[in-house]
Amino acid sequence: MLGGKNILLGITGGIAAYKTTFLVRLLIKAGANVKVILTDSASSFVSPLTLATLSKNPVLTSFVSEDKEEGTSWNNHVEMGLWADLMVIAPATANTLSKMANGVCDNLLLATYLSAKCPVFFAPAMDLDMYKHPSTLASFDKLLSFGNIMIPAGAGELASGLYGEGRLAEPEEIVTQLQQYLSAGLPLSGKKVIITAGPTYEAIDPVRFIGNHSSGKMGYELALAAASKGASVILVSGPSHLSITHDNITVVRITSADQMYVEVHKHYATTDIAICAAAVADYKPKTIADQKIKKSDAELQITLVKNKDILLSLGDQKKHQFIVGFALETQNEVENAIKKLKKKNLDLIVLNSLNDKGAGFGKSTNKISIIDNKLNIKTFKLKTKADVALDIVNEIIIKTNV
Repeated sequence: MLGGKNILLGITGGIAAYKTTFLVRLLIKAGANVKVILTDSASSFVSPLTLATLSKNPVLTSFVSEDKEEGTSWNNHVEMGLWADLMVIAPATANTLSKMANGVCDNLLLATYLSAKCPVFFAPAMDLDMYKHPSTLASFDKLLSFGNIMIPAGAGELASGLYGEGRLAEPEEIVTQLQQYLSAGLPLSGKKVIITAGPTYEAIDPVRFIGNHSSGKMGYELALAAASKGASVILVSGPSHLSITHDNITVVRITSADQMYVEVHKHYATTDIAICAAAVADYKPKTIADQKIKKSDAELQITLVKNKDILLSLGDQKKHQFIVGFALETQNEVENAIKKLKKKNLDLIVLNSLNDKGAGFGKSTNKISIIDNKLNIKTFKLKTKADVALDIVNEIIIKTNV
């Protein structure tokens, strides 16, 4: 949710300012671009150099900056206010909150606040009696009436030794609030999506297996696309060198088709959308040797038995779920895809053909057609798998009328 977002962090003069070093680190780790403005008093509690190092941007404290080589420069509060996608003031002291509520503009932070066109979050931090004072409560109400968003203080031991409300929300809580704000209103917000990806490996003995060439890239891109639309994603991945980092994605790694079957069904009852993009092995060895099979005879016979059909089982048990399957075909592509769509009770099937240049396993591109359960066919040109994933997710959103 925070990847690529511009976050302007305003820090005011309270002891809780030390926590902002952790907050900046978390925001950067989440992929955000961070700029920091300190009030004069905040510099007594947290080092501008530390924050500049963590944010990878100069920390601003006043309207004018002095540099021995570049001379005097003006810190344009209007530009900073326009740059930000979100502004966060943490910790927000009673003094700064009162000034914000009443339009006082006597430092760079307040001038930037008044210039900001983006959503503004404020996280109060002060002693218990200050937090409960009628003037502070009035500041809260006024700021909320302006459309600002409050990140409430927590309760605990305060710097004064008192115990009660007034502790700055923990950095993790602040980041979570920002993520929840950004995800609200997205088309898949509140939806649970399960996605399968990659191959499955079916053991022959402790060192050998039956597998295929699937890299898992299509499934991983689908997980990112769904998460970017606000979905909570469970990615059940077969063996793959790929990794993925997103706050909305939980990765469950498995090896065999049986393990994938178990994991998918563990979450299926509460799933809204299931996308089965994995290249699941159709067969597995009937018996698995306990020890490595030694090379002896000129021939080796392995009896194979069918794996459970994960997609078919989901279609059979479907209640409210919207199910998407994949068909990788080499001949009679559309006819075979439609048969699979009907047999497995799917809502959509994504067809790709190995006859199309740039499609198939191990490639960074794909060329697909999407067929719905009314047999409408939509064909797309060759695209990167990231763009293909967005096309598929957007089609799901349209079909589910989200």
